[in-house]
Amino acid sequence: MYDIFIKTHFAGAHHLRNYPGNCENPHGHNWKIKVTVRASKVDELGMGIDFKLLKKIVNAAVDELDHKDLNQHPAFQDRNPSSEHIAAFLFGVLQPDLQHDRYGLHCIEVWETDTSGLIYYGPDAK
Repeated sequence: MYDIFIKTHFAGAHHLRNYPGNCENPHGHNWKIKVTVRASKVDELGMGIDFKLLKKIVNAAVDELDHKDLNQHPAFQDRNPSSEHIAAFLFGVLQPDLQHDRYGLHCIEVWETDTSGLIYYGPDAK
């Protein structure tokens, strides 16, 4: 079993509706993202998934969020653009493109700051 990952980042603004504190005000973060694909075996080149392909797929999804007001994004019209919801959004966008007989999307890590973040394993994780 192989866990293959890439790290990336994006900058964006948001505010948390009905939050009882400063986060209800518009502010920004430089979110860090780690995407992990779990491969059960490698291909004839010795790769679970090519890093180049993984980066291309992930960067296309992250570019949707980069330098945006996340509250204006269609995915966050009815829910706060919290780190948890950002992770779930990215998981949903990436999962179809990261499904293969050899590998699948395992988890998304999202950090709001260098010391605060989370790991999301998808809606079916146990």
